[in-house]
Amino acid sequence: MRRAGLLVGIVLLAWLPLLAACSGETTGPTGSDPFGGTIRIGAALSETGRYAVEGRDTRQGYDTWLRWVNDVYGGIRVGDQRYRAEIVYYNDESDTDTAANLTRRLIDDDGVDFLLGPYSSGLTTPTSAIAEASNVLMVEGSGASDALFERGFQNLFLVATIASDYTRSGIEALAARGARTAVVAHEDTMFATAVAGGAARHLEANGVEVLAVETYPSDAQDVSAIMTKFRDLDPDVFVGGGHYNDAVLFVNSAKELGFEPRGMLITVGPSNPKLVDELGDDLDGVLGPTQWEPSMTYEGPYFGTAADYSAYYQNLWGEAPVYQAASATAAALALHLAIEEAGSTETDAVRSALRAMSVDTFFGPISFDERGVNMSKPMGTIQVQDGEIVVVAPDAAATAALQYPSGDAG
Repeated sequence: MRRAGLLVGIVLLAWLPLLAACSGETTGPTGSDPFGGTIRIGAALSETGRYAVEGRDTRQGYDTWLRWVNDVYGGIRVGDQRYRAEIVYYNDESDTDTAANLTRRLIDDDGVDFLLGPYSSGLTTPTSAIAEASNVLMVEGSGASDALFERGFQNLFLVATIASDYTRSGIEALAARGARTAVVAHEDTMFATAVAGGAARHLEANGVEVLAVETYPSDAQDVSAIMTKFRDLDPDVFVGGGHYNDAVLFVNSAKELGFEPRGMLITVGPSNPKLVDELGDDLDGVLGPTQWEPSMTYEGPYFGTAADYSAYYQNLWGEAPVYQAASATAAALALHLAIEEAGSTETDAVRSALRAMSVDTFFGPISFDERGVNMSKPMGTIQVQDGEIVVVAPDAAATAALQYPSGDAG
């Protein structure tokens, strides 16, 4: 799988030794240890279950920051001391009750200072509620549902673009190329519902008639009834809201039923090289929202450019980063910078630093509104073209022209 514009060279900092992720109790400096102690951070992530693919990418994103902050940056600076960062992980099994119980364990038993979020809005909902009740900050990049930030929480911060804006740039690009009708299908989860609601609004705002909106259970293994209905409606555009497994369902079902809309815009999956490898030519022409791509022009004083980050990540893991990984690294970096700005690990001080944050990064600009949402970073849209993932919207970030109808390079 190739990514257009991917920098595969090794960043200059890669010569530095890459130590294993640290573990153990918080201690002061001993012997030749250059650190003044350890800052413990907790994360419950999906290693198994329906979010295992995205959970793996999220963990690698967190661990990319962990390796960098300890081995390259020299630890988190608090006052005149440098502290080692440690992340304590547990497998939430893609289950809300398990995620909630593990978050309590991280806070009550492991004594973590801060939390990094799980993958998905559904798992972020209960875990962030526990963090709020325990007055522990959670910074995350995957719980993007608008409803998460309508609860008045003070301790939840999202570095990514909010769910209702996921499809905006893609829909604007499709409408500009002549799309006039659309159908929308989404799984019955917080995130996908928010994406679908936003998509319907953006479609209508751009003069595209919504012919039908259909919902299916989150554990569905068959969407053929919905896709058959959509085929008979003959829309210009299909919009699908879900996660990686849903993208597989949408594409395979459309192929089997002969449903051939002029454009397909599907969340989460198409921007992942793993899905391109899995579905091959069947994914060609499909569009997907993306929080980030290595070809984007974002840069900052930490990790350098988007391409620099991609090269560093690829050197660690032997594969290019997907946006879920980059978002996870950005979440950990935002927490790190807030701790340094606060000069403290006290919740109130670090929260204040997060609220005042305004920083450019490899992931894009980060600044939080009163809800804790990063409203300064726009969403991009990719399209799979001849097996390559290329950015087609917005115009300022595009590396290739949108093919619409799909496969039409004109």
